[in-house]
Amino acid sequence: MARLTDILSKMPRTRVITSNENYVHATAESRWLRFTDDVEFLLNPQSSRIEVRSCSRLGYYDFGVNRARVETIRAALKPPQ
Repeated sequence: MARLTDILSKMPRTRVITSNENYVHATAESRWLRFTDDVEFLLNPQSSRIEVRSCSRLGYYDFGVNRARVETIRAALKPPQ
């Protein structure tokens, strides 16, 4: 989770709100209209997985921004091969 927090803190227009050993909450501001998106990560120790939620606070369609953000974070978390 510390590595995840570090990755998020280096992303543009992204601010880590809460971070502990099991949970991270961050906000990301859109480039053009400055809408705020919430991004949450929960470590599930039983499955050794990180559960992810990324959503816009306003509107119905985000043009794939939230999915792209999660995929960028996922790629950054992958160990080097």
